[in-house]
Amino acid sequence: MALLRVRELKRHYDVRLPGGLMGRRAKLKAVDGISFDVEKGKTLGLVGESGCGKSTTAKLVLGLIPANAGSITFDGKPVTASHDAAWRAMRRRMQMIYQDPLGALDRRLPIADQIGEPLVIHEPGLAASYRRERVAELMAAVGLRRDQAGSYPHELSGGQRQRVIIARALALSPDFLVCDEPVSALDVSIQAQVLNLLEDLRAKNGFASLFISHDLKVVRQMSNRVAVMYLGLIVEEGPPEAIFHDPMHPYTRALVSAIPTPARRGRRERIVLQGDPPNPVDKPAGCPFHPRCPSAMDICRTTPPKLIGHGPRRVACHLHDDAPETRLIAAE
Repeated sequence: MALLRVRELKRHYDVRLPGGLMGRRAKLKAVDGISFDVEKGKTLGLVGESGCGKSTTAKLVLGLIPANAGSITFDGKPVTASHDAAWRAMRRRMQMIYQDPLGALDRRLPIADQIGEPLVIHEPGLAASYRRERVAELMAAVGLRRDQAGSYPHELSGGQRQRVIIARALALSPDFLVCDEPVSALDVSIQAQVLNLLEDLRAKNGFASLFISHDLKVVRQMSNRVAVMYLGLIVEEGPPEAIFHDPMHPYTRALVSAIPTPARRGRRERIVLQGDPPNPVDKPAGCPFHPRCPSAMDICRTTPPKLIGHGPRRVACHLHDDAPETRLIAAE
């Protein structure tokens, strides 16, 4: 059962481009009509190049910024950016783990105060003694020592700071976590520790999550399903084993080909894309990937492909227009 449902979600920004006295007005299409589900207790991995719209999607899902079009529902209730009482009640069930742990923490406060802050905000009548005990439980759950409660962020390592962020996100026992590049700022050895911690906590607490990363190996480890974004659109989505062993979209194939593999498993052919991603302010007509696609056809230059179901996955590519179709999620 879907806990989070996103349908035809869009977020466009007005920007000014050089030219003329005041510049030329244009639309930056950060998110341009995406649809996906996150089931209870499951993780959807969201991958793509920098600037493809992943972090904007995270902010939209949590109601931190308003959408221009489309809908988001959480446990059957609409998610908006109204920041009213209903939004605050919903946000206690939806928390976020940030990319930069030091930037997400207040350097002037000890970590115990910061872990307990959600309890102060959402449960102001809670006894101070219970709050202290709850903070101690959370610190133990993420592998922090009780005697570190009075430490300040600058006194901790990067991995310890990320554990503080995770403990704070779990303070209210949320049903849904958004993890926005949660290990990208950490050393590789620390990344493994934090990822294992997140997996253990998910198994124990049963929360669902949207896991955002540009690292396909990490997404493969953490996700039950994977969605690949390109220029504000989802171009392929499905189970990790299908996405990584038999990608259907040319962009996904290029991403997967770049994953390092041990020599004993043999080297896969590396697909090198030509050029840089187009400017989202001036997206190409038709399929936005066609200027870089080695398999582009005439139809790709004029007609945007639809995200259509093929077995357990969905793909937006004219190369597969003749394959058996099972469903079009936007029509549900």
